[in-house]
Amino acid sequence: MTGRRIVIAGASGFVGEYLVRRFREAGDTVATIGRGAADARWSDSDAIAAVIDGSDVLINLAGKSVNCRYTRKNKAAIFSSRLLTTAELGDAVAGVQHPPAVWFNASTATIYRHADDRPMTEKKGELGYGFSVNVATAWEREFFAHHRDGVRQVALRMAIVLGDGSALTPLVRLTRLGLGGPQIGGKTAGGRQHFSWVHIADVFRSIEFLLDHAEIADAVNVCSPHPVENRELMATLRRVLGVRFFIPLFSWMLELGAFAIRSETELLVKSRWVVPKRLLDAGFEFEFPTLDGALRDILEPSTRTTV
Repeated sequence: MTGRRIVIAGASGFVGEYLVRRFREAGDTVATIGRGAADARWSDSDAIAAVIDGSDVLINLAGKSVNCRYTRKNKAAIFSSRLLTTAELGDAVAGVQHPPAVWFNASTATIYRHADDRPMTEKKGELGYGFSVNVATAWEREFFAHHRDGVRQVALRMAIVLGDGSALTPLVRLTRLGLGGPQIGGKTAGGRQHFSWVHIADVFRSIEFLLDHAEIADAVNVCSPHPVENRELMATLRRVLGVRFFIPLFSWMLELGAFAIRSETELLVKSRWVVPKRLLDAGFEFEFPTLDGALRDILEPSTRTTV
């Protein structure tokens, strides 16, 4: 189905820009909410209501990147950029005459605990603890607090999204510098922490799939059905990039590196073992189910098809 009116909030980021382009290529009309050149800007409640009223789909991706140092200031911004924007959208959805039929709100697979014993599913997954989990649970709580009859709500628990210009970039740089060994640190020894990921094309395709499956609501894991261990991630990167020499990165090296690039080691050492059970059970087929195929599509221009 095309010709829909779609509103995307937080469309200036990596995922948002991609979704805007793909929906427009599919023949849909896309309006954006955000800052800068968006069709409606945050804190302008009348403009936000105007673009949402009569729309078919609302997708909220707004939120400060967690790829930063967790200073007090950054932590506060990470929380507020998610909760306040979601609340603002919820007020608009509640007040318009013709609300969208479905509201997708970004969430994160990091909501689950550090898992090296079994995969986390929507039904049997266990929530974790700590700053990132607190952000995710508060974000979903705010989202589902804005219920309106007739509006289906889906929290997209996305794993790390891979694409051209994504969180993959620093890993590619490390690999090309000969630092593409496993990241060794945290609770799981030997680079065996799991890495859940999803190709950005499958983020778009999963949203399209969920649009056609009105029976699916609440939380949905958006991730490849084949997560890998960190050491397999780095080995696959080396193979695709044709890099033979590598050294592993130990805890102290990770801490120094994270400080240097103003990030946190949690992004590398937490074991994210998440599987998309609800999507698979509903019959969704991934275009890029395996890491090797995904990386080759992203990093080898001659094989790229969708990014």
